[in-house]
Amino acid sequence: MKYLQKLGKSLMLPVAVLPAAAILMGVGYWIDPTGWGANSAVAAFLIKAGGAIVDNLPWLFAVGVAIGMAKKNDGAAALAGLVAFLVITTMLSSGTVAMLKGVPVEEVPGAFGKIVNAFTGIVSGLVAAACYNKFSDTKLPQFLAFFSGKRCVPIVTSVAMLGVSVVFFFVWPIIYDALVAFGISIKDLGPAGAGIYAFFNRLLIPTGLHHALNQVFWQDLANINDIGNFWGPTEELLACNGVIGNYTVGMYQAGFFPVMMFGLPGAALAMYHTAKDNKKKVASSLLLAAAFSAFFTGVTEPLEFSFMFLAPGLYAVHAVLTGISVAISAAMQWIAGFGFSAGFVDFVLSLRMPMAKQPWMLLLQGAVFFAIYYVLFRFLIVKFNLKTPGREDDDVNDEEMKATLANNDYTAVASVILEGIGGKENVTSIDNCVTRLRLEIVDYTKINEKKIKSAGVAGVIRPGKNSVQVIVGTQVQFVADEFRKLCE
Repeated sequence: MKYLQKLGKSLMLPVAVLPAAAILMGVGYWIDPTGWGANSAVAAFLIKAGGAIVDNLPWLFAVGVAIGMAKKNDGAAALAGLVAFLVITTMLSSGTVAMLKGVPVEEVPGAFGKIVNAFTGIVSGLVAAACYNKFSDTKLPQFLAFFSGKRCVPIVTSVAMLGVSVVFFFVWPIIYDALVAFGISIKDLGPAGAGIYAFFNRLLIPTGLHHALNQVFWQDLANINDIGNFWGPTEELLACNGVIGNYTVGMYQAGFFPVMMFGLPGAALAMYHTAKDNKKKVASSLLLAAAFSAFFTGVTEPLEFSFMFLAPGLYAVHAVLTGISVAISAAMQWIAGFGFSAGFVDFVLSLRMPMAKQPWMLLLQGAVFFAIYYVLFRFLIVKFNLKTPGREDDDVNDEEMKATLANNDYTAVASVILEGIGGKENVTSIDNCVTRLRLEIVDYTKINEKKIKSAGVAGVIRPGKNSVQVIVGTQVQFVADEFRKLCE
């Protein structure tokens, strides 16, 4: 669980940039919902600007996870994460697989067309971080000395990812095809099938395998094409008011609106209210932006990834609630559809479509789900002490967190600490977490703890012979920046 929570923290860096990008795309899509920028230069600018981030989320995960999971937040780990992702996505691209199998690209399993996803990004980051932690201090023979230490990390990572690619080559299409077959098997179950689909749609988000199910229900893989039918119904569908047997046009989309527009913002409010007092301000900035992104555009990844690994049980509850919401709207035939995602923009745009049925009832359903998400999330977070944003374990105890610097002259504080450390010649590495300045040193006998504490810091910890941690508090980033300047 601690490993998953560390992974969750690592994802915060790339996730934090998503809400603004999603909102840019949502506004652009609102301006030009049919052409996606083809009919408006302003829309094109906004959509492409936001898409530069949202569409490349797997790349951000590969780099962000590599940095966050490495023992030091070093650029070499980030480079290794990028190398790892390049290796697996190139080796398992449709074109490469076609060459390896000696078949035309058209005959390559569809799974390989979806290899660029959040899951492969996270796996790449984890492999890169593991390689960094193990090999960043490696010393090679003299004739290979240039490749020693951090330089060997991307090389080792690329070799390791070849092995991972071999495993994925055999496993990925089997899992993908199994999910497609599962989707086809439940497509005739009516509202219950819609609910089951929605449950797995959310549950599989971390792996990227939700695309397999989406192809069955939203696209035309199994002759459903729910999105296409909603926005461009045939004469046959218009004649029967969009109802054919157990299938109602839009039933695989409508129930997402109450969750994305209302449910997840309710969860965000619960996470904010249960955050620790000293972390509420930081948590609110992420949760507010992510909640608005979910409501306005229907892009929920910023919010979902904020607790997906920190509290996986809570994410499973979210998946169940999504399934229930989609099943209810399908059974009641409260229908709206989306072209981008189930946010406010698409809800408004879908109101004028002939396949929409009592769409305003989805707002009432959404209000109910807001309350359910808020009450249930708040209860579970408190009951099981879940580590949602703002509730992560402190690096220091409450008493230490209350400690303040002697003054706000961060340069002076950093200067005193540096003197107590033994000067810049005694420092080999500088890093910081939320509250601590983390230093690697050459000679521990030069450390003067009394001098360091005179800077007004909360304390000094020496976890190893060549490691020193100075407990600064929440101002540590400013002190660390000045400390680095003094060491240049």
